[in-house]
Amino acid sequence: MTDSPVALITGGGSGIGAAAARQLLDAGHRVAVTGRGEARLRGFAEELGDPEGLLTIVGDASDYEQIKGAVETTLKEFGRIDTVVANAGIATHDSVAEGDPAGWPEMILTNVLGPALLIRASIDALKETRGRIVLVGSVAGFVHTPGNLYGATKWALTGLAENTRREVTEWGVGVTLIAPGRVETPFWDSNGSLPPGHLLTADQLADSIVWAIRQPHGVDVNTIVVRPIGQPN
Repeated sequence: MTDSPVALITGGGSGIGAAAARQLLDAGHRVAVTGRGEARLRGFAEELGDPEGLLTIVGDASDYEQIKGAVETTLKEFGRIDTVVANAGIATHDSVAEGDPAGWPEMILTNVLGPALLIRASIDALKETRGRIVLVGSVAGFVHTPGNLYGATKWALTGLAENTRREVTEWGVGVTLIAPGRVETPFWDSNGSLPPGHLLTADQLADSIVWAIRQPHGVDVNTIVVRPIGQPN
């Protein structure tokens, strides 16, 4: 167990992050998950039976000192980091012309700054293991939607993924952008209802994340777009 690979996942207490954590634990990885809600993290760990290979860390993905602390805690507990997954993200579900700007700073900081801070905080550890950075983006980062500021944050993440790849590839570090379509997760809670049509499950999307993480050293899978059948855009 002490030599098994280690993943650090932001926003890992529910939804896609929790699904990826469960699958990685089942595959023999050790996993650290962060989140802002201590009760949610505690509940997730208890649901899994408090496995030895799971570490939960309370922290805000958009705060550099907190994310740096999560990296340091993971290294102290597990001794290495092979993968980081920037999964934490939020949406205001409104438009740039008619929405409420009060929620926009938090969304932009979480969705754009947060992944960049995770990369900065973990890159030295990833150089040591020749590991992988996984960024959870969105189809909204490839398709224009009227007034969609959330989509603009995901366009930024699409650019961040490739810009990061071009810097870190010389150090043997891989970068994978996972861009899901509609997924049935707590992401939609603030919207009041799920979108129409068929949705992916968090476990289905986690399959793609884990597949990318488990690629052999030297293989860099860069972009994976995953839509549910029936989603046209």
